[in-house]
Amino acid sequence: MEEKKYLKWYHKVGYGSGDVAGNCVYALLTAFMMIYLTDTVGLSMGIVSTLIAVSKIFDGVSDFFFGRMIDKTKTKMGKARPWMLWPYIGCAVCLVACFAIPTSWGETSQYVFFFIAYTLLNAVFFTANNIAYASLTALITKNTNERVQLGSFRFIFAFGTKIFIEAVTIFAVKWLGGGAMGWRNIAIIYAIIGLIVNTISVFSVKELPEADEGMEEEREEEHKLTFLQSFKLLLKNKYYIVICITYILTQIYASLIGIGTYYTKYILGNEEIFSSLSLAINITMVVALVALPMVIEKMRGMYKLNMLGYIVAAAGRVGVMLAGYAGNVPLMIAFTAVSTLGIAPLQGDMNALIASCSEYTTLTTGHRLDGMMYSCSSLGIKIGGAFGTAICGWLLDATGFVENVAQNAATTGMLQFLYLWAPIIICGLVFVLLYFLKVEKANKKILDARESKDVPDIYGGV
Repeated sequence: MEEKKYLKWYHKVGYGSGDVAGNCVYALLTAFMMIYLTDTVGLSMGIVSTLIAVSKIFDGVSDFFFGRMIDKTKTKMGKARPWMLWPYIGCAVCLVACFAIPTSWGETSQYVFFFIAYTLLNAVFFTANNIAYASLTALITKNTNERVQLGSFRFIFAFGTKIFIEAVTIFAVKWLGGGAMGWRNIAIIYAIIGLIVNTISVFSVKELPEADEGMEEEREEEHKLTFLQSFKLLLKNKYYIVICITYILTQIYASLIGIGTYYTKYILGNEEIFSSLSLAINITMVVALVALPMVIEKMRGMYKLNMLGYIVAAAGRVGVMLAGYAGNVPLMIAFTAVSTLGIAPLQGDMNALIASCSEYTTLTTGHRLDGMMYSCSSLGIKIGGAFGTAICGWLLDATGFVENVAQNAATTGMLQFLYLWAPIIICGLVFVLLYFLKVEKANKKILDARESKDVPDIYGGV
């Protein structure tokens, strides 16, 4: 029986465009925040890394808070859309602040300024916006293939934005005046673009009425749950735990790839090579995501494709490692594209997997917790990204990194480990986790059992 369709092509495009706004924040922070702070402002890599890690403690707590608030929200716009719309104003302001640290201030004041701006951006405004955005996948359609398509459109726009930001930012900063002024100006431009596109994305889709989802009674019960009860329900979902850890690891991987700004500058001797490596990643990702829904349909699910993908990803990173030690930049670019081809399936269907995890919680407990469920994506992004960035910063600082000079042997060796070896290890760990992520099969088993017994909805208790 063919699933009911809920979305037109323009709904999918509109939803996906929201990741342009998200990556005006995320791509700029992950690729350039650290090198701006160390090489332009002159702050200590070790101290900055510590501040980022501390900030993420607040960030981790706020993820579940906003997830819970979204679950309890009831407005004419829906549950998630208001939380996607209004917090982005704060995102835009704080993004500019992060790249506008007053150069005339003393070091202590600069650290405090950065910490406040960065924490407000990530722990408050971006968290609320991003969780709401992710939650919409489950709230605007119940069709599994449409959810995968939404993920593909989302990541096409995300990586298209990353292509642009990572390829042109270094050149644009120089064109806009260079130094601190150049970074401030480029942040203002990205903030304005993000604000406009986020608003368009919010009003391009509508959430399904609760009556359409057949969830009115369920929602009433959901609102009666305490935060602790809701959190316990999430922890009972083993697939939720697996996908949370997977998210953290994939974001650590992204941070390791982001260290390429330092690797190309201090190992390869040309920081502009980073743009070529980024293009290899992002163009390959976009092409792969375009084909993803068709490939998933042919393979009858996401499980086998994700597993195969990470075998290819690990092999590609081995190629990058060998080419890196040989000093062969064209081969590094080629193998970077190969590894990205392997990573693409999981990137594209992650939201669909979270929706399946949310469905598993509903099927086994009778409670729908989309907001808190999707908080795992935000939590994973932030904890993984922060931990990865912090570890890189601490390790480089410990080896004696000094900005804008030739690096010592210890720092050079650490850069090679972080950029060439560590991503291979992460690929292996993700592969192991994906083996246990059989949520599609679990949901089908439950539904088949109910159908065979002709029992419509029997749930477990809290």
